[in-house]
Amino acid sequence: MLSTSYSLEAQGVVKILIVDDHALVREGLGQVLSGMYPRLQLLHAGTGAAAIDMLLPHRDIDLVLLDYHLPDMNGLEVLRQMGRIQPALVVLMISGSTTLQLIQLALKNGAAGFVTKTGNTDDLLEAISQVLNGEIYLPQELRPLAAAGKAALALPLSPKQEMVLRGLMQGHTNREIATALEVSEETIKTHVSAILRYFHADNRTQAVRAAANYAFNASH
Repeated sequence: MLSTSYSLEAQGVVKILIVDDHALVREGLGQVLSGMYPRLQLLHAGTGAAAIDMLLPHRDIDLVLLDYHLPDMNGLEVLRQMGRIQPALVVLMISGSTTLQLIQLALKNGAAGFVTKTGNTDDLLEAISQVLNGEIYLPQELRPLAAAGKAALALPLSPKQEMVLRGLMQGHTNREIATALEVSEETIKTHVSAILRYFHADNRTQAVRAAANYAFNASH
């Protein structure tokens, strides 16, 4: 699973922002990530406001690891504000307290996945690999519910993937979508691959047709 991170490493430096109010947690995560990405550039923030302030001068952030419990605002509010500044930003929520409702709210507000602090290092690395490849990550203990088809845990397209899908439906190329969202073309390719899997499509045309049929049926 960890090999799926090759695309970012091939591009060079990987920039990750760690948002947590405990310096020891940030340092520990940094050490773990250094072993995963040899060419890693880390940014640190101890509050939601500090994290948000970093987005404008650092438009090339590949991933945000966001703690839910922060001293100035909760992670959901940080997600909302980050989404307004960089809609295509990949954010992985981390929390010590996990409920189904919290995970649903995190995904709804733009998180690409949710990791529990009770998990192990392998869980975190798997989550990072998945979200950087355009997928949605759920804690292992909740996957059986999702696999069983529980409606509350049905895995939708992420907000970033929905933006890419809208671009596809408007006939834009990967390069045009990447320019509009201010991300790399490689990032768009991973989102397109996730969209194809979601609609069980073999190509972009089939995915767009399936999405159009779904939107039509939902409106009637």
